[in-house]
Amino acid sequence: MRIVVSIFLIAITAFVMGIYLPWWSIAIAAFIIPLFIQQSSLWAFISGFVALFLLWGVMSWIISSNNQQVFAHKMAMLILSNDSPALLVFVTALLGALVAGFAALSGNRLRKIIVKA
Repeated sequence: MRIVVSIFLIAITAFVMGIYLPWWSIAIAAFIIPLFIQQSSLWAFISGFVALFLLWGVMSWIISSNNQQVFAHKMAMLILSNDSPALLVFVTALLGALVAGFAALSGNRLRKIIVKA
């Protein structure tokens, strides 16, 4: 149950922070939540990873679909040398998920250091 709550809180916090702050604020959101929710290091990483993978995947797909994926086709050709907007959405979600996963793991490890001291 903690992982579901953690995923939800990380996604909501990252979304709200992303409205007002730069893109890397997702790492701050993913770092803060595991400080307050006790879980193992693996589950902390997974909760940050899943939360941002779903958040950025859905958001980038919605943004791309709103303009019939015209921009996504051009960016996919430029970045990936492949005309696949779905692959571009996947890579975008994966990059955000890795950032959040490692930030959540760092927050979890800091929590363990603080609790021991």
